[in-house]
Amino acid sequence: MTAPVVVLVGPPGAGKSTVGELLAGRLGVGYRDTDADIVGTAGKPIAEIFIEDGEPHFRALEREAVRTALDAHAGVLSLGGGAIMDDGTRKLLIGLPVVFLDVELADAVKRVGLDAPRPLLAVNPRKQWRELMERRRPLYTEVARAVIATGDRTPQEVADAIVHALELGPAGADPAGRTGREEQA
Repeated sequence: MTAPVVVLVGPPGAGKSTVGELLAGRLGVGYRDTDADIVGTAGKPIAEIFIEDGEPHFRALEREAVRTALDAHAGVLSLGGGAIMDDGTRKLLIGLPVVFLDVELADAVKRVGLDAPRPLLAVNPRKQWRELMERRRPLYTEVARAVIATGDRTPQEVADAIVHALELGPAGADPAGRTGREEQA
């Protein structure tokens, strides 16, 4: 069994994919995104899974994708924004180097816009995003070893903050064996 060097969680627009790929390159490890795994397994985009098969089916695919990735991936792993809503997924994240990439609505809008095909944000996206974050923020914080605010930071600066917060070196080494949590503002 292998564990990821870093697991990134956060809402849409937090920069999980961009920062994850950058961080993986910096640490000399692979990058994996569970949303991409789901699309590969289902053979269709996430928005289509929601529309054609429903959210419960998507969440079942997501649980399996997260479980598989946590067991098999030794690099940087990004989870879909809603993955932490599942109790079982949160239990699997206990003790892992999880980083919550926190982003405010205005920054998320600048990065991805809210007209992108995001099923849970289809109607009144700003209001839906705020409501999602009210439910999810405590869960992101619960599983995170570090919380990194991404607003007004470049992806490189966010990656630097992650490396600093987790005390990561080349190949994802954690020389201090840290299990504590460091908050980044």
